[in-house]
Amino acid sequence: MNYLASNLRFLRKQKSITQNDLADQLDVQRTMISAYEDGRSEPKLATLQKLCDILEVGLEELMYHDIENKGRKAIQKRGINILTIATNEEDKENITLVGQKASAGYLNGYADPEYMEQLPQFNLPSLSRQSTYRAFELAGDSMLPLIPGTIVIGSYVEQLNQIKSGRTYILVTQTEGVVYKRVFNYLADNGKLFLVSDNEHYKPYEVKGEDVLEVWEAKAFISSDFPNPGDKKKALSLEDLGEMIQDIKADLRRIKG
Repeated sequence: MNYLASNLRFLRKQKSITQNDLADQLDVQRTMISAYEDGRSEPKLATLQKLCDILEVGLEELMYHDIENKGRKAIQKRGINILTIATNEEDKENITLVGQKASAGYLNGYADPEYMEQLPQFNLPSLSRQSTYRAFELAGDSMLPLIPGTIVIGSYVEQLNQIKSGRTYILVTQTEGVVYKRVFNYLADNGKLFLVSDNEHYKPYEVKGEDVLEVWEAKAFISSDFPNPGDKKKALSLEDLGEMIQDIKADLRRIKG
């Protein structure tokens, strides 16, 4: 089914772009924008490409994915949702490990089968076979008590609206690279995600939904560091995290005002 008309109208309003503004950017009459959004006319290919750039969306998603009701896809600007997986001799999925040194290259190679084949692979029989998993080695101490070198195993999340606020995810983003954070989903409000560290010394920040390439919900971790019962370090509570998010939103409102 073609969702071009409804997607165009939804994304335009989400970005607070008027029909006149969009018409000026496309060098067409405003009535033509109205015709596009009513389904009475469809843009030519060159105009469609301009629309994708303006609305920051892939052509395949713009035309054939119900964005308003199903949310944005996790992989943007590719025209099609590609996920490269590794399998063993029995054609069962393995877990690919993205180490700290490999994380930079992963941004360019995550959809390249040849690149993915070079990364280490392993299997954990205790995980459900109903999901696809990937493992990422942590760098830095922003998510204490998990320390640098801990391997976090994530389950693939296909669409951004499936992100549940307060849970931890590995996000592969165009702006921040590969990060492991506690995520709060404000896509419906402003098209953004708030990323929060469990270590209170790191300030939360936001990323645009269209900058997210992949999302993996944390399901398990592997660490050579055993917990110390006397260690007083603890993660922030959800109540504390919620208050931090409210403070950030208040600051953003003051800046915009």
